[in-house]
Amino acid sequence: MALASPVDTSLRPKARPDGSTEADAVPAVADTQATVYAGLARSIRPLARPNDLDTAEGAPAATSNPAFDRWVRGFRGRALAQGISPRVFDAAFQNVRYTPDVIAKDRNQTEFKSNIWDYLDNAAAPPKVEEGQQAMRRHDSTLSRVEQRYGVEKEVVAAVWGLESRYGTRMGTYPMIDALATLAFDGRRGSFFEKQLVTALKIVQSGDVTQGDFKGSWAGAMGHTQFIPTSYMAYAVDFDGDGRRDVWSDDPGDALASTAAYLRRFGWISGQPWGVEVRVPRGLGNTGGQRMPSQWAQLGVVGMDGQPVRDYGSASLLMPAGRNGAAFLVFKNFSVIKRYNNSDAYALGVGHLSDRLKGGPPIQGAWPRGYEPLSFTEKMELQRQLKQRGYDLEKIDGLIGPNTRSAIAAYQRSAGMTADGNPSQEVLKRLKGG
Repeated sequence: MALASPVDTSLRPKARPDGSTEADAVPAVADTQATVYAGLARSIRPLARPNDLDTAEGAPAATSNPAFDRWVRGFRGRALAQGISPRVFDAAFQNVRYTPDVIAKDRNQTEFKSNIWDYLDNAAAPPKVEEGQQAMRRHDSTLSRVEQRYGVEKEVVAAVWGLESRYGTRMGTYPMIDALATLAFDGRRGSFFEKQLVTALKIVQSGDVTQGDFKGSWAGAMGHTQFIPTSYMAYAVDFDGDGRRDVWSDDPGDALASTAAYLRRFGWISGQPWGVEVRVPRGLGNTGGQRMPSQWAQLGVVGMDGQPVRDYGSASLLMPAGRNGAAFLVFKNFSVIKRYNNSDAYALGVGHLSDRLKGGPPIQGAWPRGYEPLSFTEKMELQRQLKQRGYDLEKIDGLIGPNTRSAIAAYQRSAGMTADGNPSQEVLKRLKGG
């Protein structure tokens, strides 16, 4: 996918680059659509982190499956031919079971519409900023050393950590061998997942992780910053020098350093921002291409303070909600973040969260929401009101994900309103009896 693709391509992280993915160019003027169709473009991982991993996964159920057992016996020869020792294979597969829940998740990734403003609201919601700042204080020494070694600002590394696993609290509970073997056996993307499975066995064989700790998402993403096996093998680092690249440990050092090493590998420029929010004059035509910020300023594109943006490097103009929404000049580092996940929305989420972790302001430009929005505390009150009325909500957390949207839409239908699922002042007023 080209980097100038609109944000409605996917909210889910793409496969971690293993030498087979996207181009590096920074997009030109991106007058992109505001809606991200989060379930239509399939990915090897679940939906992007601002929403889906706020709900902890329960222990996945496994079951016997004779066809799966026959597949495992056939796979054994293929794995051994690729360097897996019989001892490692037999130990890894001793208690492996087919996991129907993995296939159910793969087949039924939630298809809902999420607007870019909702995505960014969730990505940098107050609790995520506060949790991130607390995590940065706890691991300040590690993050500072990572920044010094790799030249990637610690707030950016922390923002990836926050979006990927909510600072290590949502790393996934699925046994990796079970999940990957189930997906490889299933066949829909069998060759891809068999490659991941062989690589996972090589990770076990290397001694980097024990079988008991080898867990992650249902689709094979692992650890604090959710590497898939092939990317882990290519880019993970042993930052603490203990002889293991341990991205699963309570100590996130190896994972954070691996993320920084990854970003540096794909061209991170130290000291350059990912992007800067800007004002765009109404009369500006659809001017494409890359320019220095001083050249953009000659066209009337300036920072939110009315001053020209500093010449950090060549930049492109990104308008993720079209000309009536917030706009950004984005630099090379924006495209580097997209090597981690080829999605404009994801790169904006990481960038904006990193700015907020530094103490920066919320996005200042207005979004074309089409309704009067709620504050964060009002969103929590909306969820409380819905739950009190019996709607199925797992958390009162102020994050508007698919469950909350479904509950809002159900209430709107019952109240004779347009069932758009939007968290508006009108919905809250009706819920409170106004």
